[in-house]
Amino acid sequence: MISSQTRSDAQVLWDHHLMHHDPRPCSVAVGLGSHDLGVADAAVSLYRRGMTPLIVFTGATSRTTRARMPRGEAVHYQERALGLGVPGSAVLVEPRARNTGENIRFSRALLEEAGVDASSVLLISKPYEERRAHATARKLWPGVEFVSASDPITFEEYLASIQDDRLVIDMLVGTLQRLLIYPAQGFMAADPVPGEVAAAYERLSRAGFTSRLIADGAGAHR
Repeated sequence: MISSQTRSDAQVLWDHHLMHHDPRPCSVAVGLGSHDLGVADAAVSLYRRGMTPLIVFTGATSRTTRARMPRGEAVHYQERALGLGVPGSAVLVEPRARNTGENIRFSRALLEEAGVDASSVLLISKPYEERRAHATARKLWPGVEFVSASDPITFEEYLASIQDDRLVIDMLVGTLQRLLIYPAQGFMAADPVPGEVAAAYERLSRAGFTSRLIADGAGAHR
């Protein structure tokens, strides 16, 4: 059972991870690979609304996607989008990225190679990855306007959709840790964490939601 304090602290982290940007038309959309097909659905919705003429899906596989997305995250996203009626000409696939930094760098290179002017980018991720993705993109892709987007879903709705509360809260905690430590490692732009958010993170860490933490605050950029 998840206690009321844990649920409240997790809600604080969820709210912080959201950038609360209003979607607006951009040169291209970049959908960051993950276990969540909601990223592909959000990209399709934005494409249908005329927010972008082109979608890049980026991602290989990870320990959480290897079984459910054996052909790679970007490929499964592409298949989802095509199945929902997006024309193949409007989708590019970047199948090699294994972390957020590679998502950004490899997508940038793919678009440059294709001759696409990416002066503005709709950066589409899981809801709780919005802030991390935005900070990473600002560091690795300067001179571009980024608009964060995700599936418009509440925390409680997301828990119900994943049906694994502990996994989701572990993810929230792990993502917050990266916001704290990655700027000093050069992986992302600095994005200050308010005191109440840091306190919620510390309580959740002490409560054992640690499976996605990087030991000793160091390690691979994932």
